Amino acid sequence: MRYFRLPDLGEGLADADIVEWHVKAGDTVAVDQLLLSVETAKAIVELPSPCAGVVSHCFGEPGDTVNTGEPLVEFVQDEGSDTTGREDNGSVVGEMPVARERSEDHFVIGQGNSLNAGARVRVTPSVRALARRLNVDIQQISGSGLDGRITADDVEKAGRLDQQLGQGERLTGVRKSMARTMALAHAQVVPVTLFDEADVSHWETTEDVSVRLVQAIAAGCAAVPDLNGWFHGDEQHQQMTRRLISQIDLGIAVDTEQGLFVPVLRDVASRSADDLRAGLDRLKADVRARTIPPREMQGATITLSNYGAIAGRYGTPVVVPPTMAILGAGRVLEKPLCAMGELFAGKVLPLSLTFDHRAVTGGEASRFLAAVITDLQKEPDLIDR
Repeated sequence: MRYFRLPDLGEGLADADIVEWHVKAGDTVAVDQLLLSVETAKAIVELPSPCAGVVSHCFGEPGDTVNTGEPLVEFVQDEGSDTTGREDNGSVVGEMPVARERSEDHFVIGQGNSLNAGARVRVTPSVRALARRLNVDIQQISGSGLDGRITADDVEKAGRLDQQLGQGERLTGVRKSMARTMALAHAQVVPVTLFDEADVSHWETTEDVSVRLVQAIAAGCAAVPDLNGWFHGDEQHQQMTRRLISQIDLGIAVDTEQGLFVPVLRDVASRSADDLRAGLDRLKADVRARTIPPREMQGATITLSNYGAIAGRYGTPVVVPPTMAILGAGRVLEKPLCAMGELFAGKVLPLSLTFDHRAVTGGEASRFLAAVITDLQKEPDLIDR
């Protein structure tokens, strides 16, 4: 027997969700034949077979979460193939160490009910049978018994809730990753949000709002570098580190049907407006096609959320550690303004700057926001990029 386990997909991805099986038990497969497709927080990944053989068992169903190193396929190998009996170590996608001790009877496939997806569900066989009879997904139940054990009462309560409201939607892929990230941010960051607006009455209707915002953030970082970088805080051991970074790698929040992605636009301060627009278009296209490389989703030093492209004036954007700040931009709107004692109909761009008050002072954040506003209010012919 030989097991093909979920390989290390790299970039800190600890698990994946099964999307579709392309083989079944009893199928004979060749080397590199497609076995299944899995979804990570970054992309859809197709996993080929590392060997030729006969599939004796497929572990997991579509929608199940599988941790790195857990079995996916059990093979009975063909006579002419490698029969050393070694387990596959995941080298199809990335090298993964293999534990010395084998524990084939103790793997767990399925989504846990905490931030540690795939955690073992503590449940007796009789309660598991009750869950099957009531069509209750035990992976979505928080056990009230000793050490988190799921009881018959837990299952019955879940069954009644499903009958009244319908079954809950299990979060997978991007939405599951977003939920984890937001919970992490809520637990670690001390957020404060400043609100203001920029007078953009001089903007043409064809103004590229996204590019202007990117350029304004670069101007803000040039004036006040204290918001561009990473903060690592371990309050328990009183170890806190702030790392300011000269290059501005801007996370751009992108809304999709699958959930929220934040690809990274690199080195924005040194790029022209045309290059920034081309980069934004390329990132968004790759995100929506689910072809963006995982490395392009990591390493942001500050973040932009242009939610006003859809709706909304002000917000409280969420700072995701280790970054220290995020700028939210609302919808451009008309409102009465006053200049030189004269009232006129102008246009303003609402801005919301959230920063981690553990690492950034109110004065630094205020000066940064002022620099952003100053840049946005420049006449187009005065912008030197």
